Amino acid sequence: IDVRGCFFHGHDCHLFKLPKTRREFWRKKIEGNRARDARNLAAQNERGWRTAIGWECSLRGRSRLGAEAVVDIVTRWLLSSEKRIEIRGLQ
Repeated sequence: IDVRGCFFHGHDCHLFKLPKTRREFWRKKIEGNRARDARNLAAQNERGWRTAIGWECSLRGRSRLGAEAVVDIVTRWLLSSEKRIEIRGLQ
């Protein structure tokens, strides 16, 4: 289970906005984080691992699902045979 912060991982939600200062630094930093996330996910898939990605926006902000809903989603996933799940805030 990988819990990701929307800002540092460049999530496409309302919690991510590229800062107006040091834009190039932040763009490179976030791109690097996203590339590492993709490599790690690929390695986990190669090993046959089940993976869950939980986004910050599922727990915070105007699109949040709330902690109880996220726990219910993760519990159902753990009891299922699904290989992968991504939990994000409401769209």
